[in-house]
Amino acid sequence: MSPPTTPHPAERFVAPRSIMAGVPLKEVLGLDVIRLIGESFASVSPKFDARAFVRAASRGLEALELNERGRHIGLALAEQLPPTFRAASRVLLAAFGPELSKTDGNGLAPFFYLPHAHLISERGIDDFKQGMAANYELTKRFTAEFSIRPFIVKYPDESLELLAGWTQDANPHVRRLVSEGTRPRLPWAMRLKAVQQQPQLTLPLLEALKDDPQLYVRRSVANHLADILKDHPDMAYDICERWLNEVSRKQSSHAQSSARKWIIRHAVRLPAKKGESRAVQLRLKAK
Repeated sequence: MSPPTTPHPAERFVAPRSIMAGVPLKEVLGLDVIRLIGESFASVSPKFDARAFVRAASRGLEALELNERGRHIGLALAEQLPPTFRAASRVLLAAFGPELSKTDGNGLAPFFYLPHAHLISERGIDDFKQGMAANYELTKRFTAEFSIRPFIVKYPDESLELLAGWTQDANPHVRRLVSEGTRPRLPWAMRLKAVQQQPQLTLPLLEALKDDPQLYVRRSVANHLADILKDHPDMAYDICERWLNEVSRKQSSHAQSSARKWIIRHAVRLPAKKGESRAVQLRLKAK
């Protein structure tokens, strides 16, 4: 009989199921999570000084908002890791806990990895291969939709080629990252100006994901299409028309047709509320 194993520190992180009234979101990243993060790294690297990390990560924390706290803790992590990201990423990946087993109902617990996201986006940006490998593993546990964007900006061709392969990944979190990470107007994130100007760059990715079996992924496709609509309405409406016509012409299953129509309705919902004629017509056609 094997001895019981201690849950990974990320599994012992107690976080609310949702944002709580009167409790600032920044409180998710407090001293408790800093200690647990330090424990996760110290358990895989004897050179990692957990006490020094906790001191550095806790210093000045109270004055910082959530994202600032994530970056601050990430910088404290970097102080305890090897100087090259190639070496640091080996420790980082070894310190990761189990992958998320579901696509919803995870609450705020995945914010355990917000500092890791900042570490990847800042320290990994000069190493495309290792940085993207880290994003690939991160998104299975939290999300890499923010940390992947600097890579898309710096390495556009290489990133799009890699992401095209990820559209076929078995993990829905990875497939969603393909669409969500390349959204030109992702809220609370840096704009992808090249994609905003040339949405053709990411259309092959959306085409590959538009009939994804997971609503979690299809919702991201719809939101990406809604982003395109804000800058290139005629193009976005034409895509919606074409996608609807495809399921009309083909002998599509009821499930595929319903899923495709849901994407269209979701993508055009805001302009439809404003009474824009093509959006209203598409909503009616996609009923």
